[in-house]
Amino acid sequence: MRLKLSYTNIVFILASLLGVTAFLSPFLNPPARQTPSAAVAHSGDAMLVLTLLSLLALAAIAAGFQSNEMNAKTLAVLGALAAVGAVLRFVPGPGGFSGMFFLPILAGYAFGAQFGFLTGLITLLASALLAGGVGPWLPYQMFAAGWIGAIAGLIPHIRSGSRWELVMLAGVGWALGIFYGMIMNLWFWPFVFRPEQPLLYWHAGQGPLTIFKTYLLFYFITSFFWDFWRGIGNAALILVFGAPVLRLLRRYQQRFHFAILKI
Repeated sequence: MRLKLSYTNIVFILASLLGVTAFLSPFLNPPARQTPSAAVAHSGDAMLVLTLLSLLALAAIAAGFQSNEMNAKTLAVLGALAAVGAVLRFVPGPGGFSGMFFLPILAGYAFGAQFGFLTGLITLLASALLAGGVGPWLPYQMFAAGWIGAIAGLIPHIRSGSRWELVMLAGVGWALGIFYGMIMNLWFWPFVFRPEQPLLYWHAGQGPLTIFKTYLLFYFITSFFWDFWRGIGNAALILVFGAPVLRLLRRYQQRFHFAILKI
């Protein structure tokens, strides 16, 4: 059996490969020096990564139009979801709570992995522009948010509209809140070293297993509690608002004849 890849699939895969490469490159090409602060992390390549990611996002949309997987109405819904998601970032909550992941998760689940990836990516970009949060961390946040939407799009559907569907999505939302934090810490971790906490930081020459154990220790000590509340926020929003939002998204899909953008 031959695997047939559409242009949108190819662009999606290229974007994800770019993200994985960007996150892992400091381990393969160690920084000249590590500092106690993350201020220098990716200062030399972040703009290039952001430019390439933006071009790939535009290419994905263009490929979607060419293959009739997207149209003007699809693009309008994508823009509306990203705009609302960007505003939800400013809803206050405990710890690392952020309302902006709620819609990329549901959009990915309803419309497919590629649509979820674009929703997460554009939502993060729009929220950063609104909040003035533009810096070398931005393309990495965009990758992580895009992957959240994409992962949601890969989840098998169970009994649409049922209570168990919402419970399942709430659990996924909690896990993706943790996932975002675990991924995002990697954007700066290889660039940082604090002598008073040597067991929490990476240094060149460590083997893969040692890196993995060290990073897990760093993550659970410094970030897990913060990310726990992000996951709780995702789950709570899905349980409270997920059913009506999913009904609305599915109604749009039927009305506008959306193509589910699968991988």
